[in-house]
Amino acid sequence: MTTTPTGDLTVVTAGAAMFADTLRSQGVATTEVSWLPPVAGSEGALTSVMLDRRRTAANAQALDAMTAAGASLVDVRPARDALGLDAGHFLHAGPPIDWERMSGPLRGALVGAVVYEGLVETPEQAERRLAAGDFSFEPAHHLGAVGPMAGVVSPSMWMFELHDDVHDRRSWCSLNEGLGKVLRYGAYSPDVIDRLRWMGDVLGPALQTATRSAGPIDVLAIVAQMIQMGDEGHNRNRAGTLMLLKEWLPALIRSGLPTDDVAAVVEFVSGNDHFFLNVVMPACKLMTVAGNGVPGSTVVTTMARNGTDFGIQVSGLGDRWFTGPAQVAEGLYLANFGPDDANPDIGDSAITETAGIGGFAMATAPAIVRFVGGTVADALATTRRMYDLCVGENRRWALPIMDFRGTPTGIDATSVLRTGQLPQINTGMAGRVAGVGQVGAGLVSPPMECFEAAVEGLAEAVPPTA
Repeated sequence: MTTTPTGDLTVVTAGAAMFADTLRSQGVATTEVSWLPPVAGSEGALTSVMLDRRRTAANAQALDAMTAAGASLVDVRPARDALGLDAGHFLHAGPPIDWERMSGPLRGALVGAVVYEGLVETPEQAERRLAAGDFSFEPAHHLGAVGPMAGVVSPSMWMFELHDDVHDRRSWCSLNEGLGKVLRYGAYSPDVIDRLRWMGDVLGPALQTATRSAGPIDVLAIVAQMIQMGDEGHNRNRAGTLMLLKEWLPALIRSGLPTDDVAAVVEFVSGNDHFFLNVVMPACKLMTVAGNGVPGSTVVTTMARNGTDFGIQVSGLGDRWFTGPAQVAEGLYLANFGPDDANPDIGDSAITETAGIGGFAMATAPAIVRFVGGTVADALATTRRMYDLCVGENRRWALPIMDFRGTPTGIDATSVLRTGQLPQINTGMAGRVAGVGQVGAGLVSPPMECFEAAVEGLAEAVPPTA
């Protein structure tokens, strides 16, 4: 006997779009599902990890720790005090890399930092001494810090310091310089160095005074509000920046600092929509590190790029890096720049996507598509697709356009391989040549090799009895 459905019929299709188009042309409600077969060659490791009896509970534990974490801005102070950086030692974004393999913007940022610290007189001297091995450098992640784009931090640079009072951890990030020709994009001209010196002499001390006077500032609460105001926390932070400035203003006004300095600080922060990004990043780092180190968990806890390599870390394997080649973003270019001018993706700012915002929260920030390319429909589709890659949601960060559903959180490395879909990242684009600065902004994804290697590593760590 054949049973015919009653009422309205909705067909879910996967695969060829022609089938869905034909159904729609006949008036049948159709929902298309993106589907690809598992990544070829990964089947053995993928099966082993997915059959690990620890995985479901371990992923739930990692997600619970991430979404329970706190993140309050508690101080602003120089990196030498906050991180114990010695003279001649620098931090950078992404996984470890040596000078010979460094991209132009990372080299340029290190050159500028050496000049800024007064260790040399000219950029040429800085480059020669860096190449000779006179200075040392390591990933910011190794010290619990993060840095945007090149992510270079030197001892004299001032840092935001955030505290997670749930897990009693701290994280740090440098102050945001603004857009265009800035150190984090690899520029090191005299105006870049002069701006950094003003930030060290005026901006940093003023924000230290304001932060200590205002008391701990709940960054995650600000993120929750800005997500409902059209920010996605990576390439759009306008509402977040203004809400943070509101927290500082009374203390700045009462600080007793010279009026001209206070005015300059307020003008600098309010005129830089991305200023809050450098507070969001360490907040997200505190979330993701809280979920790290859970045996059997396949949750991704770090995504970072150094301009040459893209690296990830997964909870079940702690601080071990899995890398692949960084990709060039697709998007919009400034002035007369084009794809040939762009360096492969760079920066620790993908920690925002790792924690469930940025490209994962595109649906809440349709205005962002004008900055990174695409359409409003693309933004909605991106967020929906990211739910398929994650083990859960962060209900503290509700997306109004998604009926206040929490942001997709906890990237599952096995889901990436199983679906063939990659995480979406919003990003700025640095010039390939050192000293050029920013050339555009766009969208990028990690290389699949990172996830293949991570799952192979997880498979090797599955106990024989699992």
